[in-house]
Parts: sequence; C-alpha cells; structure tokens
Amino acid sequence: MHENQLMPDGEFRILFVADVVGQPGRDAVKAIVPALKQELQPHLTVLNGENAAGGFGLTAKIVAELKGAGADVITSGNHVFAQKEFVADLPKLERVLRPANYPPPAPGQGWCTVEVAGHQVLVMNLIGRIFLDSLDDPFRAADAILSAHPGTRIAFCDMHAEATSEKAAMGWYLDGRVSAVVGTHTHIPTADAHVLPKGTAYVTDVGMVGPRDGCIGMDKDVVIQRFLTGVPNRFVVASGPVTFNSVLVNIDASTGRATSIQRVDREHI
Repeated sequence: MHENQLMPDGEFRILFVADVVGQPGRDAVKAIVPALKQELQPHLTVLNGENAAGGFGLTAKIVAELKGAGADVITSGNHVFAQKEFVADLPKLERVLRPANYPPPAPGQGWCTVEVAGHQVLVMNLIGRIFLDSLDDPFRAADAILSAHPGTRIAFCDMHAEATSEKAAMGWYLDGRVSAVVGTHTHIPTADAHVLPKGTAYVTDVGMVGPRDGCIGMDKDVVIQRFLTGVPNRFVVASGPVTFNSVLVNIDASTGRATSIQRVDREHI
C-alpha cells in the first residue's frame, strides 16, 4: 500500500519523532526513520528538531537533512532561535514551525496545514510558560488556531513544555478538539500514552533521539561539573549509543478522533 493511501477502515497514521539531539540524533534519524516509515506506513511524519544543531537550535542545512530523511513537518521549542542565522532563514522554510505563542513579531509561524491522502491536516506547535521564558498564553494560542481552521478534522499538537502539569492540562483542554497532543522538551519518555475520553491521543513526553549515556543527551561529565560547582560551562552533545523515541498515532479520518497511540522506541549503535 502506498503511504498516501488510507487503510480500508479510514485510518490515518501520524508518526511523531521526539527531540533530535545533535549529530548523533541526526545520524539515528537517517538510519531509522526511512525503515520505520516503510514498516509503519504513516501518512504524515512530524519531528521535533529544536536541538538538532549541536544540541541547540536548527539551521536551514539541517532542516534539509531531516526532511531528506523523511520528516514532513518539523516542530521546535525554546531553542528554535539559538542559531543566529536561523532567525532570518525560518520564514523561508516550509513546514518548519516555531511555537505559535511567540509574540506576533517573531519570525516564522506556529502552525501549518498539510494535504495528504485527501485530508487536510493541521499541525501546531506550542510552548509552555512554567520554568521557561514567559511568552504568550499557549491555551489561547491553541484556541485561535483552531478557530481559524473550523473544518479541519485531523489536528496534531506538539506541546513543548517543562512542567508535566502544564502538558497534561493542555491535553485535557484540547481533548475532543484535536487528534493528538504530544509533549516534548524534557527528553525523558513517559509511560502514560493513552487516548483521552473525547478522542485525543496524549503522552506527556515522547523523549528524544539522542545519546543514551548522557544527561538528556548532553555529556554527563560536563553536566555533573555544572551541578557540583554552580559555574556555567558549555554543554556538549554526548557520544555513544543513541536512543530513538517516537509515537505512532492512529486516527479515524472521518471524525479526527484518535483510536490508539503507541510508543515506538529503537536504539542506534
């Protein structure tokens, strides 16, 4: 079956790949995503790339690399503007999102629509405000985006946030209004993937695609020294085996309600 064809029962599948960390994460994406797409046959593949450039930010070149590996839409988070040149590059890039609740003058946009398998799919990117820079209200940003797309049944939300309570609250707030809310940012996968009562698939944090033997993808010795001394130092991406975290969301295309969400985890040596 061609990946843009729906299953006979009208099932629409979205593969979401967790925060990609540095070169090791990008190498894992290139090694795993093509085979995973062949195996799972998602109609749409969304990937969070905000840590893909040396652990902090994105570049236009890396965007092309990730799309070449199979990403259809790239989301981000608090590090989206960490690479200075990306501020000017972002508005030129299709299907590359920064959180929608950045103030309006910020470059880029926080949502996009993709037509695939005869369906319009809305993808939106939000960022939390607890323990992060206080930006605009993500709940009202979600309302505004959904109000502007009243006829779109299939909608997917990457909620990039530190606090589990804020991500959980967004899941409940959007239950029945979007097909899925997936949490990103902490790089630690959670075991709570499930479908909420009104049909929204939810997971607090998908995890990461990054070095397993580090501190959330960063060199453990550098991080430990920071904790021991309190002295700021430059974090660097760790090395070694890479953990690959993702989720597959199955959606009833006729209603936009999720029927299941399952973790898809791999390891890249």
